[in-house]
Amino acid sequence: MSGFWCEAALVNADGGSGAGGAVVATGVRLEVQGGRISSVSTGVRPETGDQILNGVGFPAAANAHSHAFHRILRGRTHGARGDFWTWREQMYRSAAELTPEKYEKLATAVFTEMVVSGFSSVAEFHYVHHQPDGTPYPEAHAMELALTRAALAAGIRLTLLDTLYLAGGIGAPLSPEQARFGDADAQAWLDRLASLRAKVAQGFPPEMVGVGAALHSVRGVPEEALKTVARHLPADIPLHIHLSEQTAENEACLQAYGVTPAGLLARHGLLSARLSAVHATHLTPEDIRLLGNAGSTVVMCPSTEADLADGIGPARALSDAGVTIALGTDQHAVIDPWVEMRTLEHGERLGSGQRGRFSPQELLQAATIGATASLATPFATALEEGAVCDLMVVDPGSVRTAGSRPEQFAFSATASDVTAVVIAGELVASHGVHVRLGAPGRLLTEALKEFS
Repeated sequence: MSGFWCEAALVNADGGSGAGGAVVATGVRLEVQGGRISSVSTGVRPETGDQILNGVGFPAAANAHSHAFHRILRGRTHGARGDFWTWREQMYRSAAELTPEKYEKLATAVFTEMVVSGFSSVAEFHYVHHQPDGTPYPEAHAMELALTRAALAAGIRLTLLDTLYLAGGIGAPLSPEQARFGDADAQAWLDRLASLRAKVAQGFPPEMVGVGAALHSVRGVPEEALKTVARHLPADIPLHIHLSEQTAENEACLQAYGVTPAGLLARHGLLSARLSAVHATHLTPEDIRLLGNAGSTVVMCPSTEADLADGIGPARALSDAGVTIALGTDQHAVIDPWVEMRTLEHGERLGSGQRGRFSPQELLQAATIGATASLATPFATALEEGAVCDLMVVDPGSVRTAGSRPEQFAFSATASDVTAVVIAGELVASHGVHVRLGAPGRLLTEALKEFS
């Protein structure tokens, strides 16, 4: 048994910890056994052997949407005018350069950046399955296993979302650039998914690595394939999809199927409490009602949506309709849970002309427990007895946070203020440096040298 003593931490008024109805208490001690919190005490001094964590403790963040290889594009796509579709062409060129070895090195660096920024969990939306010409690698699941090894090296909990990607657009085949993303058909993908789940279950700890499923989009998955998935996808894994990210997607779906993307999913029974719809930027009132009635999760990626000029999604309306809001970093223009929190609120303010659309408490919930249905591994719902011991500690006296009320750090803190990250009861990062792997900037610099 080990212990952590926090100078302060977010706890419930009755002494238990959590994001809902919480206050900041001082002298918080966590006893840890088997990677989980066995007891929580407040108003106490550290005991002999405790690890001292100076700052304010919060549940670690959950990154509900990531494409690790998109990190290649940070700071490289702004030199000329363009839209989402021109950005996508550059993304395809980066995808073409990936090999299992290069991807493992890059993903290790990206996941390390996440960890030191305060994330303990990530849902990796993965579709670069095969060799560039579309043929499988000699080693089954070579790309997928590279990502799992990268996550274990960084110490982050990974939900590997194996993605179905069959079409280059509604009624269009995959392009040569997309060949490595595809499978022969939906059943071939289901078979490969089952094989991957068995492989991961045999070789990786379930508390650290789990497999989920994803549909790239209604552009990338034809209606007949949606029917197959609805009938045969195992019920015990999360399901993700990019949904209504672009108005062009909605227009093509309406023309081909007579309904919006959300309506198409509803037609085939794919809207449910296990579904995480990513972006959901351009929705009709009926789409919002359908997602809310299903109890689905919507994963907003505010920094990416701003970077790509996607638009401002109806987050407040979705939440009011019964949708759970989660947050992701998507293309990693920024990897910072605190920036994602306030960018969500700032988008709402810009769109509505009103402040306080989401409270600081709601923003913290979006960055943590909002990803509940999105993940296949344990996650940090709160710092309470029985929970996994995943936490981030924030400096209350930095140039950004000094004078801020810790309950409102969503509007002042950044990842640079994260002084410690604990995952599964192990201190994995301190003051921006990974305990085992060192500075993520060095790792990223070395990994990115291998890409043009």
